[in-house]
Amino acid sequence: MTQSTSDGTNRPRGGVFRRRTPGVPSPTEGTTRRTRYVDDGHLVRAPRDTTVLSAQTFTDEDEHRTALLLYPKPTPEDVAELANTWNLHPLLVEDLLHARQRPKLERYDDTLFLVVRSAWYIDAKEDVDFAEFHILVRPQAVAVFCQDGRWIDGLDADDASGAADRGDRTLLDDEQLLHHGPEAIVYRLLDAIVDGYAPVLRGLAIDREQIERQVFRGDATVTERIYRLSQEVIDLQQATSGLAEVLAALRKGFRRYDIPEPLQSYLQDVADHLSRVETQVSELRDSLSQILTVNGTLVAQRQNEDMKKISGWAAILFAPTLIGAIYGMNFDNMPELHWAFGYPLAVGGMVAFAVVLYVIFKRQKWM
Repeated sequence: MTQSTSDGTNRPRGGVFRRRTPGVPSPTEGTTRRTRYVDDGHLVRAPRDTTVLSAQTFTDEDEHRTALLLYPKPTPEDVAELANTWNLHPLLVEDLLHARQRPKLERYDDTLFLVVRSAWYIDAKEDVDFAEFHILVRPQAVAVFCQDGRWIDGLDADDASGAADRGDRTLLDDEQLLHHGPEAIVYRLLDAIVDGYAPVLRGLAIDREQIERQVFRGDATVTERIYRLSQEVIDLQQATSGLAEVLAALRKGFRRYDIPEPLQSYLQDVADHLSRVETQVSELRDSLSQILTVNGTLVAQRQNEDMKKISGWAAILFAPTLIGAIYGMNFDNMPELHWAFGYPLAVGGMVAFAVVLYVIFKRQKWM
């Protein structure tokens, strides 16, 4: 099997393969997989004993059914089972076994592979938490691997039924959209991830406003907070920019892979939302850069004011020190040493110089 780019192959055909993938351990029964079906636009649970092979074994009457394989906490055995059944490319298997990847899109024959990252804002820690999802798309099948133990509400049948009882909308409740096959499931997942960036941006914006107040209050600890928030924004920017590249690659394949017009419009709407998110992230990063510059300027100003005070007091003490040093040399030919008013005059001169310099510096706002 050879690797090809996102727009370098013809539209794939269906089929299930059984060949073992080299270098992958044998599958075991201890799987974390949850198998679901999207049948006529509805999300339903599959029987508990459903295997990866049987999940995609459809009759002619099941042409609108899509198998959805969910892996909230994937194990090497889960990857092995899917790799052996779907005949996955070794490079693709390696990617599934190793997380911490940037968002990307790759196509291996009849399998489309996406890496995307969702984000959550944790208010208690003022931190942004990311989850990495690996998505595999084949004719009438979608597999979703969560590499960080974080899941998306509404992607499971149990979540959907609970939300339906409460009257809430869920991730896979758009019957008209889901009729368009596995691509519709992927597009809805991407839409949910993009929508999840909005609360993150709101949380970061609140942090930025708090930081601005800290900066003008002269809080000494604000610099570290600015750096931490800047790093979170950079991480978010990497996630959104990578996802934008993924969406662009998907849009390039519209004509080659005969993507239905409703799905094209839907993905365009997702791309528009992501574009606004990217703009906000960029503005937030620029704003933090400006805040850091302003904070550096204010710190320099405060240091300059401190140096003015230190320099002023040093000048005030210099004049008495100079007079005392001169008369402290005790030369014989110094008439003032034998003069009755020499000492009071020297002390008076010290005080006069100090007072005059203090008044001058006070008027110059150095003191």
